[in-house]
Amino acid sequence: MPEILGELRNAYTKYDSARYYFFRWRFEASFENKVALALGFACLTGILAQVRFYLPYTPVPVTGQVFAVLLSGVILGKFYGGLSQFLYAGLGAVGLPWFNGGKGGLDVLFGVTGGYIFGFIAASLIIGWFADSYIRSRGLVPMFILMVFGIGVIILFGVAQLSLVLGTGMQKSIELGALPFIWVDIYKALIASALASAVTPGKGFGQELDS
Repeated sequence: MPEILGELRNAYTKYDSARYYFFRWRFEASFENKVALALGFACLTGILAQVRFYLPYTPVPVTGQVFAVLLSGVILGKFYGGLSQFLYAGLGAVGLPWFNGGKGGLDVLFGVTGGYIFGFIAASLIIGWFADSYIRSRGLVPMFILMVFGIGVIILFGVAQLSLVLGTGMQKSIELGALPFIWVDIYKALIASALASAVTPGKGFGQELDS
């Protein structure tokens, strides 16, 4: 038993060091490397956008891309998480078929579900700023709160544009674009916060305000 506990401690120490040095490297990486990481997360968002299913009575599907959005802010940090989603939106707008359902083009970006894509950028920027600025935000509970807030930002953008495109009132738009997804979104936030708190280091690696 002591040998097993010792091996577990050694394994955790190696894992803790690995995640610290990755984030330290990411913080100190060149602009080119950071852009490459952002493009990688844009690709991941596009791949997970194809994981989708529809609920009755709403034109908005449930997709897997929200996981990539939430984690992009945590993994890439300030600005570059948001850049990854800006690249996802921009390249999709010019025709790259990686929006939901293998679609691309401005008609998608400014269509019924396009507001959620704009929300991706804002949510990733906010999450990245907190995750990079405050060590305390990397715990499971703070990260869950941050993920829920990020999802709320996405929904806010999505419902606003849905209302404009469909010409529905805010109440109807909330019924179509927010209420059907509450429990699914809470589940997404739980998974994303568990992953995020597991991969982020519990000590400063950059210019944290509370280090």
